[in-house]
Amino acid sequence: MMKNIELAKKIKELRSRKGLSQDELATTSQLNLRTIQRIESGETEPRGDTLKRLAAALQVLPDDLIDWAEEEDPTMLMFLNISALSFIFFPLLGVIIPLVLWMSKKDKVKNFNATGKKLLNFQISWCIALFSIYVLFFIAIISHLKIRSFVSGLGGSESLILLILVLYTLNLIMVIFNAVRSYKNKPVIYQPAIPFLK
Repeated sequence: MMKNIELAKKIKELRSRKGLSQDELATTSQLNLRTIQRIESGETEPRGDTLKRLAAALQVLPDDLIDWAEEEDPTMLMFLNISALSFIFFPLLGVIIPLVLWMSKKDKVKNFNATGKKLLNFQISWCIALFSIYVLFFIAIISHLKIRSFVSGLGGSESLILLILVLYTLNLIMVIFNAVRSYKNKPVIYQPAIPFLK
């Protein structure tokens, strides 16, 4: 309900700035006057086509209206980041758990969508790197070749194990670092990452 009231205030404020009456906004947006009244009183929240029509009539983007309705919740942002620590138990959990959280809250919490995309891009990239090392390791074993030839004489299987430890440490540091940044309302920095989600 609080979200509806915030959005209602912003729509009313934008309408007033444009010098439009509720009736004029209804005509411009091709919506029913009663719909405009219910939106501005916070009884209902505009979605889909209604949101697009309102945004067009008020000369703003639909995302701008949605952003106003989002709540700030640094604790939830921090929790999103920390949920990626599940990679410690199984690598893909570091993608699955944040993905489920991101999908459920991306339109409800401010900066959740952008943070979630950056986190997921990093976790997916990290999983690809980790699984590539495992594939390299198993190919070497199956083909009875010395692992040394795959890693250019860097110490054989010890180098692969060290590389896996480095990847795990990097992920751990990135998640904790960005959880703290999120809690302080600072943008997250997840690099290197392939931009799967834009």
